[in-house]
Amino acid sequence: MVWIKLPGGDTTTLEQQRPSTEKKSIGLIGGTFDPIHNAHLIIAEEVRASLNLSEMVFIPAGEPPHKLKRPITPAHHRLAMVELAIASNPHFSISRVEVDRDGPSYLVDTLRLLHEQWGPHTQLSFVIGWDSLEDFPTWYKPDEILQQLAHLITVRRPGYVDNVEYNKKLESRLPGLQKRLCVIPVPQLDISSTDLRARMAEQRPVKYQLPEAVEQYILKHHLYRPATTPQSKSEN
Repeated sequence: MVWIKLPGGDTTTLEQQRPSTEKKSIGLIGGTFDPIHNAHLIIAEEVRASLNLSEMVFIPAGEPPHKLKRPITPAHHRLAMVELAIASNPHFSISRVEVDRDGPSYLVDTLRLLHEQWGPHTQLSFVIGWDSLEDFPTWYKPDEILQQLAHLITVRRPGYVDNVEYNKKLESRLPGLQKRLCVIPVPQLDISSTDLRARMAEQRPVKYQLPEAVEQYILKHHLYRPATTPQSKSEN
């Protein structure tokens, strides 16, 4: 029997956390995916299998409000890379709900649109990074986000030690958070899109950190290359 840890030190079996079979259960994983990499895929599959979700939907961000100061690769490239990365997994799919919407991508609006699209018999669970959990109470309408979710899922390295005081602090900032929060142990890979962009700009290897098809797409479309200076042009 597999156990997962809930905030506050309680434990529960995965069977107890799995949604009722009467409703379709869908997991959501969002991000800029600039680019998508193997850690994203591992997290998505581990969450899907742990909670017996029928599907994991990747939602590339349109204009994420927390990253508006950084140039983001055009959406059509990021969508194409996600499609290539998830092609071999029949339980993975992609949604354009945020890239097709004008303005900043707020999760509360995305969830509302998906509920309208998929109907009332669909349970939604959203994956959030552990490092983002601290800021979650400051997100746009976090209480309404929780109301629309079956689970707010965060992942930790296997064997992590729960911090009861930290969980109480989060709950005091956003009452109701612990009721929805579900922590799942997932193998952790120290891979980040930020580091991958830097490595590719410096022409350092990224093999085995992202799917081969994604790497080939990046090379074909000359993504993440440093801006060419007049001096480098003349040298060529």
